[in-house]
Amino acid sequence: MVKGVVIVGLGNIGLKYDLHLDQGKHVYSHARAFSQHKDFNLLAAVDDNLSRRDIFTHVYKSPAYSDLSEALKRHKPDVVVIATTTQTHAEILFNILEEVNPMVILCEKPLSYDLSEAQEMVEMCERKKVSLYVNFMRRSDTGVVKIKNLIDSKTFEVGIKGVTWYSKGFIHNGSHFFNLLEYWLGPMKGFNLLSIDRILDDDCELDVEVEFENGKIIFLAAWEESFSHYSIELLLPSGRIRYDDRGATIQVQNVISDPIFKGYRILNPGSKNIETDMRHSQLNVVKQLALFVNGKPSHLCSGKAALTTLASMLLIIDEIKNG
Repeated sequence: MVKGVVIVGLGNIGLKYDLHLDQGKHVYSHARAFSQHKDFNLLAAVDDNLSRRDIFTHVYKSPAYSDLSEALKRHKPDVVVIATTTQTHAEILFNILEEVNPMVILCEKPLSYDLSEAQEMVEMCERKKVSLYVNFMRRSDTGVVKIKNLIDSKTFEVGIKGVTWYSKGFIHNGSHFFNLLEYWLGPMKGFNLLSIDRILDDDCELDVEVEFENGKIIFLAAWEESFSHYSIELLLPSGRIRYDDRGATIQVQNVISDPIFKGYRILNPGSKNIETDMRHSQLNVVKQLALFVNGKPSHLCSGKAALTTLASMLLIIDEIKNG
């Protein structure tokens, strides 16, 4: 059965990221993703900006409202997407649950900058029997899932070491990669704060070594004002995994005998490319959501898993505040 969708928030991820791009080649927004999937019907959107509402109505031929309550009462959606600023997530989620009981709420990351507020969001959805997912979209990418399967199958050993570059805030953007590494390597077991670059209003930029269940990763902050940079390099006794170009490229190198220096071993220059599909990042999320609503397993990040990510990252930030 087709599920009705209402999107709350028509900013970049809600609407604008892919407006100027070929719809057959790029799907980066919630609006385009849900409009392209046969299992969902894009019913309406909500935003306080008239210009964005007009663009949505013109492009997607569906109504857009300034009032959340009106949109929910008129359309009674099965799925509600929260794509507003982080500071508004909790209030909007609570307002949604006062009006309707959707099957699913898909919320942008992070749930909140406040752990107790995020906990309340998760608990409220549990009480209402509403499935809460958080849009860590990289977990839905085919290449990421393949690496996950390789690690889980013990094709790669535990004891992984690596480096992650992020920019634009440890929680705001670094959480994408922290959550991804939890997905690959298991929960955080400990950390060692290395340095603090900048303290932001609700976030910070820092360098930190994090010990996950199956590996140690150093997070390094780059300079968003100069350029965006997001990558992960994992080293294992059997080779190297490179997650680069924001996830558009994943390469795996095995170990071979050095053809020049006898007795030495090197990384194979002929790396193997793992197929990815980040050009359809939001459509990949919607495909995973379709699996869930049809009673099948998915790779979506649950509210509880996102809460674990937030708790671990705030524990690191708390060391700065308490230090």
